[in-house]
Amino acid sequence: MSELLKNIDARTRLAGTNKLEILLFSLGKDERTGRTETFGINVFKVREVMKTPPITAAPDMPKAVKGMVSLRGVLVPVVDLSEFIGMQTETPREIMIVTEYNGHTQGFLVESVDTILRLDWSKMRVPPEMLTAHMGGLVTAVTELQDGRLVMLLDVERVLSETAKYEDETVYSQIKPLGKEGLTIVYADDSSVARNQIERTLTALGIRGIAAMNGLQAWQELQKLADYAEATGRETKDVVQLVLTDVEMPEMDGYILTKNIKADARFAGIPVVMHSSLSSSSNEQLGRSVGVDEYVPKFEAQRLAETLSRRLLNDQPVSQAA
Repeated sequence: MSELLKNIDARTRLAGTNKLEILLFSLGKDERTGRTETFGINVFKVREVMKTPPITAAPDMPKAVKGMVSLRGVLVPVVDLSEFIGMQTETPREIMIVTEYNGHTQGFLVESVDTILRLDWSKMRVPPEMLTAHMGGLVTAVTELQDGRLVMLLDVERVLSETAKYEDETVYSQIKPLGKEGLTIVYADDSSVARNQIERTLTALGIRGIAAMNGLQAWQELQKLADYAEATGRETKDVVQLVLTDVEMPEMDGYILTKNIKADARFAGIPVVMHSSLSSSSNEQLGRSVGVDEYVPKFEAQRLAETLSRRLLNDQPVSQAA
């Protein structure tokens, strides 16, 4: 199964092309619906795929965490994804997808893996409200394959957030307001967990945030702000001072969003900060190659606050935002 994940270097060249590669997998037949759904996870977040090794149960583990496995001397928590999303299935989960993102490694138990599929982010859609409600908000994007199957991209960051409990809630109380009026940023992320963390950080800093669920929505918001600035005789940087973007998002990813911003003279002087769970140095370099001004890992609220503070306080005084 490791053959699936070869040639990662070639995959890094997808940056800036609005394409992604996802590993397709199944969690088995859902007894409630009689269906076997197809799910996906970005290949960049997958370290390896293997047969499920012996799992050692541990006390006081969060829901759906079946225990720990030892991988090359490192203890890794194992999450049963079917149990996590509330599926009722008797299908054995004999395959484990080992993931690595947000600086954490964890195993996901699945029924089977299918193949790696290369897609255009523009083909990935924001899930309809009915599906979002049915899946408890755990699906960030959907697409239909040529064979008619619907592929659901899981919000693996939310899985980590709800099973690892790695964020210290007191960190927000330690963030101090900037004390500067009229600051606005546009931020884009398809994960509800990430958007919530960003909004709490901005609130603590005293910054107005305009949220978008993907790069396309963020680009549309930025167009509106640029039009507003022009109509009121101001520069765009007077109404929006920074853009914070995720990398992986349906319809338009963070790389294309950054390219669009950097290619449009109206947004001159507005920094773009990439906020991603893909925390390796290679992904940081990819972001910088398309014009990203700075890179900050996800789910480090204090570091995010420090980065935003430094960038925003270096700006000239601004007028009241739209």
